[in-house]
Amino acid sequence: MNIAGGGPEVHDSPNAWVAEHIRRFQETGGRPRPGVNDLLLTTRGRKTGRLRRTALVYERDGERYVLAASNQGGDHHPAWYLNLIADPHVTVQVGSETFTARARPASAAERPQLWSLMVSAMPQYAAYQEKTTRQIPVVLLERV
Repeated sequence: MNIAGGGPEVHDSPNAWVAEHIRRFQETGGRPRPGVNDLLLTTRGRKTGRLRRTALVYERDGERYVLAASNQGGDHHPAWYLNLIADPHVTVQVGSETFTARARPASAAERPQLWSLMVSAMPQYAAYQEKTTRQIPVVLLERV
């Protein structure tokens, strides 16, 4: 799929549920699920260099967008997280607005408060953390 305006090709998540979520996001102008803050995150693949898009739940901390790299409690970090560690320059779509941002993991000092924010928004994150031995990273997106 091409970014509007004829930009480079963007590859949606290979996960069928996520790909469907992205489609609904676009069809509804960024409002696919009532009562849930969703955004689309586009990263550059660390192995292929291709642009990769996924749909994620977010919360706000002031001007920053906060994400949890839960991978539904899987033992490995999600690909989108590994991609932004390799290249923190990302594209974000919230509603009908698209902007560039710089992504970074929350520091050890920032994480507890931001993790609580994410768990309050989506209580499943607490269950995901219990399923895995890895600490689920919290990610901050800051507009550039």
